[in-house]
Amino acid sequence: MSGLTVAPDDAARMGLALDEARACLATGDVPVGCVIVGPDGEVLGAGRNRREADHDPTAHAEVLALRAASASLGAWRLDGCTLYVTLEPCPMCAGAIVLSRLDRVVLGAWDDKAGATGTVWDLVRDRRVNHRVEVVGGVREGECAALLLDFFAGRRDR
Repeated sequence: MSGLTVAPDDAARMGLALDEARACLATGDVPVGCVIVGPDGEVLGAGRNRREADHDPTAHAEVLALRAASASLGAWRLDGCTLYVTLEPCPMCAGAIVLSRLDRVVLGAWDDKAGATGTVWDLVRDRRVNHRVEVVGGVREGECAALLLDFFAGRRDR
């Protein structure tokens, strides 16, 4: 799904997204975390799933990180920025990524049920949209997937 090379800092920045994901456990939200880094390497925004905490179906990690990064820059265009997320974005988030003009998405675990950056759909690289995004997948995939698997196993055990 992604034949692109992992950049030297990608694993460390995915660690920041994993920290965001782990913070979801306190609110009972699905542990997905996201950070957005500017062209200079500065973290511009972070987010974690807050659908349960905020009672908001749009409170996905990516959407919240996009809002924070846009506020940091004072602009909706995130040209030159990279989004790091622990789980492949869904169609809603993939659409927001395209609209924000991000250059790159680095993801941890692939989502074979609802992924929209290469598995079920590939909205961010569809030639019919006005902007295409580079996707690098599988960065710290084992850790990202384990966090989700443990979360859902715990819910099934209840």
